[in-house]
Amino acid sequence: MMEKIYKQDIRLSHIHTDRFGRLTPAALLYLVQEVSGEHCHLLGADGETLGKLFWAISRTKVEVEQLPKLGQTLTLETWPMPTTRVAYPRAVVAKDETGRECFRAISLWVLMDGESRQMVLPGMSGVEVDGILRGGELSVPRAVPARPMEKTALRTVGYTLLDQNGHMNNTRYMDWVADLLPSSFHENHPFKGFTVCYLTEAREGSEISLDYHLDEAETLTVCAHRAGETGEERIFSAQVQF
Repeated sequence: MMEKIYKQDIRLSHIHTDRFGRLTPAALLYLVQEVSGEHCHLLGADGETLGKLFWAISRTKVEVEQLPKLGQTLTLETWPMPTTRVAYPRAVVAKDETGRECFRAISLWVLMDGESRQMVLPGMSGVEVDGILRGGELSVPRAVPARPMEKTALRTVGYTLLDQNGHMNNTRYMDWVADLLPSSFHENHPFKGFTVCYLTEAREGSEISLDYHLDEAETLTVCAHRAGETGEERIFSAQVQF
């Protein structure tokens, strides 16, 4: 029987880190995505076996104990949590060479129909994932609360941001979020955690407005939207603690 807990070692290189040698939020999400995807493959629930269905992430929450740095080797552990009515939660914990925890995350994975681009509920998908609880899992991420925003930045979804599903990859949104603040801020403010909620897929050529606000507690809140045929469409929201 396949192990319900999967482990993988990853050495952090320059592609994972920022100008200060620290793991970036987008690279952290990439590690979470890759180790989770590899485990799904071993469990026989990857894209090759799902047919017209594909996996997407609806929400992710991360809490950082110590931010990993360039050259460190991380051991990532991941396991599926019990399936809910709408999603397949998955936990990830990363530890350094000494066994000290660096960060932990929870992601809500959902199944999408590749043709209709609509979500397929677990009870209708025929995909069963036997989840477990080990203790210490993060709580299910809540929606990012709405608040007045002071600034706006504009971005366009280009070719290099797309994944094989034809939309902007979930990890790349956090690059956009990080770019809202300059190096002078990031140098002395490593992130301590974040929540990101994916609301609507962003396809190539989409022009996205990022409304954002950094409060006195050094929490950055971002709401991304675009103009749609029936009005404003929300793309994603995020909140980062520094």
